Amino acid sequence: MSKNNKIKKRYDRIAPVYDSLELIMEKGKMGDWRQNLWQKVESKIDKKDMRLLEAGVGSGKNIEYYPEQIEIYAIDFSPEMIKEAEKKAEKFNKEVKLVEMDIQNLDFEDNYFDLIITSCVFCSVPDPVQGLKELKRVLKEDGRIIMLEHMRSQNELVGKFMDWFNWVSLYTWGANINRKTMENIEKAGLEIVEVNDLMSDIVKEIELKK
Repeated sequence: MSKNNKIKKRYDRIAPVYDSLELIMEKGKMGDWRQNLWQKVESKIDKKDMRLLEAGVGSGKNIEYYPEQIEIYAIDFSPEMIKEAEKKAEKFNKEVKLVEMDIQNLDFEDNYFDLIITSCVFCSVPDPVQGLKELKRVLKEDGRIIMLEHMRSQNELVGKFMDWFNWVSLYTWGANINRKTMENIEKAGLEIVEVNDLMSDIVKEIELKK
């Protein structure tokens, strides 16, 4: 079985209970960070014909914050996660095109989106650099990628600890806690506009452009 399929099956398996597993985290800082992320997205919307992509919609935790006035697509490679996201779209009465799709191989034209959003996605993309390159490809020249991501600490002791325990989260649901996301962004050829550390250097809000 390919690495892609292994991780997809893990997310398919936990999709029905995914929100319950992360409830404590959401009730804590993550919920606040998520709201702040979408406030920043709202500040970037200056015309009605903009297109937004949420890459890695998961169970749809961001859907309640989607802006009303623009065209929105949301993708995930887990069909069971898409089903959970569809329930959120119905619950919050949000108009969104939900599509099963792999971030490493996006079925969109070049230069298609004005805004691309990710939240806690690049911990689980099998080839994160390829995924970032695909986001760059479908982003318009004047577009922005806004990310809320956790990653490996640059602190030597904390980073080693994350390396040692990475197998627990990886084999439980397919997420890595020791991804070097800032290095991967550079490898993908994306330019950093702004970085805000939210929890030490482990959780960051990042704005990127081509």
